Amino acid sequence: MSDQHSFETLAIHAGNMADPLTGAVVPPIYQVSTYKQDGVGGLRGGYEYSRSANPTRTALEENLAALEGGRRGLAFASGLAAEDCLLRTLLTPGDHVVIPNDAYGGTFRLFAKVASRWGVEFSVADTSDVSAVRAALTPRTKAIWVETPSNPLLGITDIAAVAGVARQAGVRLVVDNTFASPYLQQPLSLGADVVVHSTTKYMGGHSDVVGGALVVGDPELAEELAYHQNAMGAVAGPFDAWLVLRGIKTLAVRMDRHDANATKVADLLTRHPKVTQVLYPGLPEHPGHEVAAKQMKAFGGMVSFRVAGGEEAAVEVCNRAKLFTLGESLGGVESLIEHPGRMTHASTAGSLLEVPADLVRLSVGIENADDLLADLTQALG
Repeated sequence: MSDQHSFETLAIHAGNMADPLTGAVVPPIYQVSTYKQDGVGGLRGGYEYSRSANPTRTALEENLAALEGGRRGLAFASGLAAEDCLLRTLLTPGDHVVIPNDAYGGTFRLFAKVASRWGVEFSVADTSDVSAVRAALTPRTKAIWVETPSNPLLGITDIAAVAGVARQAGVRLVVDNTFASPYLQQPLSLGADVVVHSTTKYMGGHSDVVGGALVVGDPELAEELAYHQNAMGAVAGPFDAWLVLRGIKTLAVRMDRHDANATKVADLLTRHPKVTQVLYPGLPEHPGHEVAAKQMKAFGGMVSFRVAGGEEAAVEVCNRAKLFTLGESLGGVESLIEHPGRMTHASTAGSLLEVPADLVRLSVGIENADDLLADLTQALG
């Protein structure tokens, strides 16, 4: 599939070759563990064991690479499995990583509770401040880790600017692109070395699959990651890969609707007397608005806000919502609401990444916008 095609066309066709046996236009689910060999070492298409490679997963990995403009995509059992493989490929005991002061709680837990026991150190920096990132570097730094937009405060990092810092220091830049998706933002084109996704979220899009992905442009790094993917084994199963591949076909149209609905939700919240702050990069007053407008096609479907009355008031808003489903995760067609401090980011309590107790996070779905606004209005009281 030519990379000259539009994103929407690549999303539907890249990696999605018609089945050579039957002509089926959707890649089959190769629910298989092993493959018949034509003599010892005589592999058909390079397939011998599905941990190493599976045709359904191959289709997804080719699609991911095309959408992010990378050399190779790798699909994993979860976003954290992808992150773990990346850390153990890039780092050895004694190495150091700069991580954001606003990051997914699971990512922080991976660094603070797992990688640290392996001898990997990390420093926390406001990655929206390029000078702060530069100041956090040490002689042992091997990577800078960025989320943009960030989870859950919707902070924006200038990817190209931080990529310049990384190049000057000779370290890798990793960008978690889960909130934006490749439809809205392509970090590799801005200088990143690795893109991370939880494909559970917008890529899958239907809250029915758990998965993760890495996409890289450097062929040597790609080979190293593929080696570790096989050696560690946390690969995407064929049915999970098929579900993500199916979800990606409608990514562009879904993201357009997510963004349109989120814009209306953010506007409502900015005018509500019980909301003290709205965090959405599409708002002109957002400190990262200009950078987001420069590096993103649109501003996405995630909105966070702070509530007058503190933590209990925020929890009550979550409990009163009816159309917004109270639940973790994000990026599905249905709207979700959560209290990060007690849910997705509980692991950050007491750390530099601890989130405000009065914070509510929304994953704005693709329902009718008027229905969503009415539900938020009654939930806020």
